[in-house]
Amino acid sequence: MSQRQNTATPATVTGTILQNIPAEAQITRVEYEGPRIALYTKNPAYLQQNNYIIADIVNTVKRRVVVRTEKGVRREEGEAREIIANLLPKDAEVVSMFFDDFLGEVLLEAKRPQVLTVEGGFDVVNITVATGWRVKVRKAPHVNSASIQTIYFTLKTTADDRERFYRNTGERIFRPKISDESEVTIMTLGGFRQVGRSAILIVTAESKILLDCGIHPGARNPRAAYPRIDWSGISLDELDAVVLSHAHLDHTGFLPALFKYGYDGPVYCTEPTLPLMTLLHMDSIKIASMEGANLLYEMKDVRELIKHTIPLPYGLVTDVSPDVKVALSNAGHILGSATVHLHIGEGDHNIVYTGDYKFGTTQLFESAVWNYPRVETLITESTYGAKEDIMPTREEVELAFVNTLNATLSEGGKVLIPVPAVGRAQEIMLVLDQYMRQGKLIETPIFIEGMISEATAIHITYADYLARELRSRILETDENPFVSDYFTVIEHPNSRDEALREGPAIIMATSGMLEGGPVIQYFQELAPNEKNKIVFVSYQINGTLGRRILDGARQASLMAENGKIKIIDVKSKVEKVEGFSGHSDYNQIIRYVGRMRPKLQQVIVNHGERKKVENVSYMISRLFRIPTLQPDVQEAIKIY
Repeated sequence: MSQRQNTATPATVTGTILQNIPAEAQITRVEYEGPRIALYTKNPAYLQQNNYIIADIVNTVKRRVVVRTEKGVRREEGEAREIIANLLPKDAEVVSMFFDDFLGEVLLEAKRPQVLTVEGGFDVVNITVATGWRVKVRKAPHVNSASIQTIYFTLKTTADDRERFYRNTGERIFRPKISDESEVTIMTLGGFRQVGRSAILIVTAESKILLDCGIHPGARNPRAAYPRIDWSGISLDELDAVVLSHAHLDHTGFLPALFKYGYDGPVYCTEPTLPLMTLLHMDSIKIASMEGANLLYEMKDVRELIKHTIPLPYGLVTDVSPDVKVALSNAGHILGSATVHLHIGEGDHNIVYTGDYKFGTTQLFESAVWNYPRVETLITESTYGAKEDIMPTREEVELAFVNTLNATLSEGGKVLIPVPAVGRAQEIMLVLDQYMRQGKLIETPIFIEGMISEATAIHITYADYLARELRSRILETDENPFVSDYFTVIEHPNSRDEALREGPAIIMATSGMLEGGPVIQYFQELAPNEKNKIVFVSYQINGTLGRRILDGARQASLMAENGKIKIIDVKSKVEKVEGFSGHSDYNQIIRYVGRMRPKLQQVIVNHGERKKVENVSYMISRLFRIPTLQPDVQEAIKIY
């Protein structure tokens, strides 16, 4: 099937826009800005008050359009800050303002953002008229977030670089097509018949798009730990884009190294994914520094990643190359996790890459989106793909969790809960607070490591991405379930003595698989005592210490500060509570595939241990009569 030539040029698009926009808008220039077209104006308030004009232009040029204010009409930052402060209602409790010089936007972080809405009686257009800056509003986090501050600093100090990057990216995206052939090949670079180092290269006649770029936490050599980009045979400057499903390191952990070794293109992800992956990368650097370990990247590489990231909201169809559009939708796995819907050509082929997804509601998130207009090829994870991987009901999970905690606490023991900082930690916090308030969980101190607290702050800031009920509690009331009197945040290693002193306690610490991080100190102190208990609430990847302990290992070898091996006897109880996972269980995977309409042309199964991949593949093929593939790493599959 041939593709229609993309003959739109900057000149023709500019001409079309200028013909369809009133003179009152005072448009001074029209430029490509990454996947968007930016209209620079001396009268931004006019377009804000007449937003139908932009909608009409979008329908005409079939491109995303944004309005930017010319620098000449913007007040100096100090003056603008003072004007805004005088215009803001005091009860909004705005705690910070971030001025993005490149975008001409000011971001207000408010403790009560509901006051700064039209429904709350506030008109943000007044600020634009008075200052020339366009306004965005977010919920202020309950604690300072180093990762968000790092993002602000990077964006502030690279405004000119970002302007050039966005312009170059736009020119590359909207370049004329050179081929009328329509073909699609998938190259499996990591995360197939395994969990870890997720990476898929989508190759068309025009484009090369990388989906995820992770590491394998349990691998013991580089060839097994990193995506096989070397095998793909492409150079990094051939990549049109990287599109991320979510922030976890098995999906993003190799990204800073990509920039270190020469990638200079865009990274697309949801808005919360940027601060979350920044947090995880910064923590990896910190741990490597403390442990004297080698890491493939440095902080300057993380800043390059930040500079090149283009955040997208859910549901927005976005051009990322001449023949590929992308739309991200809720995956229900962690904050900002997304299924990736790729539209290839002029309706030629549609791919949905699920990433990690939860086809069921939780306290944190709505269920993963399934109702796509068209999908021919589905790439689905299979982490819990065995027939016996059936999760209990949510009520049963929470009851089992509370009962196992009470059993240990009632005997004066401590419970160590290794958790990923992002996702499971926040879910567990909600459950602990709820059951302790109800008197169903023995009241005892709950200690939370600082990184978990910062990840929680990002959840609060991006509450729009949470489940409806939780979102409403955070944004529309002054109630914040993440800030509980039961929680004690441990900000510094020297403060851990309080958590380890005699008496019952619950301790939540990272990492969730016992692969480094603060959890290791707690593990060394608590594991030798049979009164204590280690409770796993998340998936344990093969090769990790957490998986070995869960499988029954009664000794663990750890590196001591003097560089010698230290043997830890594991005498404490060890338990896994199933059901808190952000992954779909076997039944949910099968139901998700069965919901797809019209019927899929093919399914590709990834992100699972070999037997689980094989089982999901076999059952989809048998139940739905759909061709189903289960490739290994380093396979090329022509799907169209």
